[in-house]
Amino acid sequence: MAGQKMLKFTTVSRDMPEKRSADDRTEDFGEIYREYAAAKAEEQASRCSQCGVPYCQSHCPLQNNIPDWLRLTAEGRLQEAYEISQATNTFPEICGRICPQDRLCEGNCVIEQSGHGTVTIGAVEKYITDTAFDEGWVKPIRPHSERTESVGIIGAGPGGLAAADMLRRQGIQVTVYDRYDRGGGLLTYGIPGFKLEKDVVMKRMAQLEDGGVEFVLNCNVGEDLSFDAIRGKHDAVLIATGVYKTRDLDNPGAEADGIVRAIDYLTASNRVSFGDEVPEYSSGELNANGKKVVVIGGGDTAMDCVRTAIRQGATSVKCLYRRDRNNMPGSQREVQNAEEEGVEFVWLSAPKMFVDDAANLNDGRAISGPLRGVVVDKMRLGQPDATGRQSPELIDGAHYVEEADLVVKALGFEPEDLPALWGVDGLEVTRWGTVKADFTTGKTSLDGVYAAGDIVRGASLVVWAIKDGRDCAAAIMDYLSQAGAVAAE
Repeated sequence: MAGQKMLKFTTVSRDMPEKRSADDRTEDFGEIYREYAAAKAEEQASRCSQCGVPYCQSHCPLQNNIPDWLRLTAEGRLQEAYEISQATNTFPEICGRICPQDRLCEGNCVIEQSGHGTVTIGAVEKYITDTAFDEGWVKPIRPHSERTESVGIIGAGPGGLAAADMLRRQGIQVTVYDRYDRGGGLLTYGIPGFKLEKDVVMKRMAQLEDGGVEFVLNCNVGEDLSFDAIRGKHDAVLIATGVYKTRDLDNPGAEADGIVRAIDYLTASNRVSFGDEVPEYSSGELNANGKKVVVIGGGDTAMDCVRTAIRQGATSVKCLYRRDRNNMPGSQREVQNAEEEGVEFVWLSAPKMFVDDAANLNDGRAISGPLRGVVVDKMRLGQPDATGRQSPELIDGAHYVEEADLVVKALGFEPEDLPALWGVDGLEVTRWGTVKADFTTGKTSLDGVYAAGDIVRGASLVVWAIKDGRDCAAAIMDYLSQAGAVAAE
């Protein structure tokens, strides 16, 4: 037992990588957690109990072999750890940074349940792959043989890129089409740098390009290129567009200047971080500097917005959410980080109307001049429904004015109407507007057309998009093989 590398959770305490101080990290968009040193990563990995039934693995959408690569890390066999991690996860360096581990692997760690504190799975995962990049273990894709079949992928987000990686490894010719000027989708423009520094995404993009994936950027399908043209060019097509249509507000004054969409706000901030000229940022429209900011919403996008506003120099940042802290959809870890940085959460609150003067509250007038505030209704939680969730109820007469110069709508995203936008008949969608696709294969109502990620699931996690992309790639390989067999007969 003296040489036992694992099961040290009884003698070694949980220790996350050092977190930069709130005062320090709000001055820039750098990631807030520092890297593990090798010895610390080995020490924390050694806390794994090597469970017979690893709940961390079963609660990971990708079914990552977490106990195996934790053991290899504890033994100092990092290259092997990377190979095991990469076998099930296309982007472990990204998942290690942005997955809500507190709701997935770490939240279900056995030693967490016993009161010893969870293994720091995400931090070790990030360390393994960052080391792999530094050491040159991450190689461009080099298929054993090239195939003539080609696949077109619409969307360069995590789902599309995961599928592209898997298909190229099989020698398939892959072209990825995306409306933005850089690949990565939400990873590049939707997630702030303090959670995911952009050089991490760009390194993966470079690896895919070096491996033979072709990218057609600044290409808005339905305008610059038709869906039928893409379908005619390739043997199979994968739709991985994500969902970008913002859920809107219908409150009086909701269309006023000073009320902006979360996706526009975050994209502008990320473009500035790349060094791009962004007129809407320079003009102040999408810049929180010197402003009182109110963010409406309680998901991870709302957390990204409030923390971005702090870094842009807002004089105050408040987050309105209609339920309480225990019932919010966002990560509790993110809420804690935001509070440390100076964000104020106003629970059980919802916007009633937007005003240019506090006096408007009394006569019910909507906004006519510059935005000055949000009339906020106070809420309470009612009786639980069949699922156990409590719905918010309005408290009559309980409202007040929250001063605001900038309001960011972070209410979630819905799918765009793809059949209409692309002018394509026969592409079936659900009553929610998502593409109707087989749960396991991603096969749609059109022959040779598959769909993955948020455009099928609705707004969800990056890790689920990666899983869907990998699953669709496997299904597309089966489809191409069957088509090839028929052609050979």
